[in-house]
Amino acid sequence: MSNTENHLKWTWNHIAKSDDKQVQNMSMEEMAKANNFHKSFPQYEATPLTRLSGLASCLGLKRLYVKDESYRFGLNAFKVLGGSYAIARYIAQQVGKDISEIPYQVLTSDKLREEFGQATFFTATDGNHGRGVAWAANKLGQKCVVRMPKGTTQTRLMNIAKENADVTIEDLNYDDCVRLAAKEAAQTKNGIMVQDTAWEGYEEIPTWIMQGYGTLALEADQQLRDDGCRPTHIFIQAGVGSLAGAVIGFFANRFKENPPIMVVVEAGAADCLYRSAVKADGSRVDVTGDMLTIMAGLACGEANTVSWDILRNHADAFVSCPDWVSANGTRIYGSPVKGDPQVISGESGSVTLGLVHALMTKPEYKDLKETLKLDENAEVLLVSSEGDTDPERYREITWEGLCGTDKEPFAGL
Repeated sequence: MSNTENHLKWTWNHIAKSDDKQVQNMSMEEMAKANNFHKSFPQYEATPLTRLSGLASCLGLKRLYVKDESYRFGLNAFKVLGGSYAIARYIAQQVGKDISEIPYQVLTSDKLREEFGQATFFTATDGNHGRGVAWAANKLGQKCVVRMPKGTTQTRLMNIAKENADVTIEDLNYDDCVRLAAKEAAQTKNGIMVQDTAWEGYEEIPTWIMQGYGTLALEADQQLRDDGCRPTHIFIQAGVGSLAGAVIGFFANRFKENPPIMVVVEAGAADCLYRSAVKADGSRVDVTGDMLTIMAGLACGEANTVSWDILRNHADAFVSCPDWVSANGTRIYGSPVKGDPQVISGESGSVTLGLVHALMTKPEYKDLKETLKLDENAEVLLVSSEGDTDPERYREITWEGLCGTDKEPFAGL
């Protein structure tokens, strides 16, 4: 491991194991329920699994795939999968129905609205999650309140405001915005917190959100099989860890006897999972402060308790990445090797590709590359979790070279 601020830091998983009860919530059966729900939306279409054959050859890998979530429901990010499913599960629970009984056309019907009434769904977000919750609430005729942390751009706020949400940017970091939204929800009649951060006493809705994310894992699994691939490696980014827990939980169930090597990737400014893994006693280590990083969607300092239980038992390694790793990933996706398709990947979506590129090309990371067994036999799955959700920042990275080298730390928003 390196202690240099602008270098990768990593640790193998030596964390004390738990009773591993949460992984069953990410079973193929649970993910299929969520996927069937999402298929009922008129906007539903499986997002592409893009094979980057030219890049794989350049890097010395057998195969390299990216699940491109920039196409999800026209919202440019995967987060809507979780928010929509959690809202639907909550409504189903309140009216005494199974989720299979209330597909999109039932959820949006006048009859169900009369039966359920109207709630106000509260959430905190750096952008994509709040937009997904607001979109789903708007489609279902419900109210939505969104609180955003300082440093959030007006572009991200306006995308949420377009969905008829009450949205503000607060002078707080992400985790404090979560606490603010939870407090407001508790003080509001029919107020419900829909957050992908779980904590003691608040785990049911975050579990539903993670199951909603399972739709992308289920799709990717089928797409890989259609291409004759069984992945050997999965790199997945983490903020609070909900997406990572969903993806790793799914593939831990899918390949119980011989799972892929699965790596959790974080922003160095908000690497609570990495720090918890270094401590290795099973407890969670929080990151506080402003958490300045270009990876806005990963700027979360307190791990989801449900996800942490899955990751401590099933992730193989945890990597903390400075911002240049993500910026490189965005540029590589956007300027593909001849013959490969272009992928528009935002800062929080591209860090895993930036990491794989660094491991395969930079001698100083040879130890991690070899420990992970990344070689000519590796078949790698990545998830680009967002497109250019902040077009101005995307252009700063791709046109102006923001965070262009490992000597150039990000100075702030």
